[in-house]
Amino acid sequence: MAIVVEHDKRKQEILQKSLDVFIEEGYEDATFQKIADRCGITRTTLYIYFKNKHEIFLGSIKELLSEVEIALKAIMTDSNLNSEQALRKVLETLTDACEHNKKLFSVLLNYLIQLKKSGVDTSERVRRRVIRVRHLLSTILIKGIQTGEFKELNVKDANETLYGLMESAIFRIAVLNQDNLADIKAALNTTVDLYKA
Repeated sequence: MAIVVEHDKRKQEILQKSLDVFIEEGYEDATFQKIADRCGITRTTLYIYFKNKHEIFLGSIKELLSEVEIALKAIMTDSNLNSEQALRKVLETLTDACEHNKKLFSVLLNYLIQLKKSGVDTSERVRRRVIRVRHLLSTILIKGIQTGEFKELNVKDANETLYGLMESAIFRIAVLNQDNLADIKAALNTTVDLYKA
């Protein structure tokens, strides 16, 4: 049993360190050798844990997203927050994660562009990764409507507006290279104000 724990621990360390390599080098220039060097292991050892660079990249992204999901679950289970407070805190957490992982979004953008050029349906890939966040937003909105905190809203449209603003944040980071998302945060808060009963 101890071997499995060590194996899992090392795999997690590889994923965390490889994310830095992808951010610094970009997806194209990150190599198995560079990842192995960063982790202080040989390429052969790296192959024990992962089949290829693509698998490491997806694992690194999943690792990062799971950290954000943990933060979002903590908000959802905080009984001291009403729906409005929970929605604002979720949006702030997501925006902060975007700002904190600025370089990663540039890497992701290039990765998605490469996938699209090779004929892969990138919208489906992205949709699968964000479906939980969209569900979370809908859950908060529905609860807020039921408790009377929010107006009677079309939940799908309200969710789409919030999600569109988050996409705008990612665009500003990955394409426009903006460091500060204060405008997006203000727009999100204004939108929540419009939803209030």
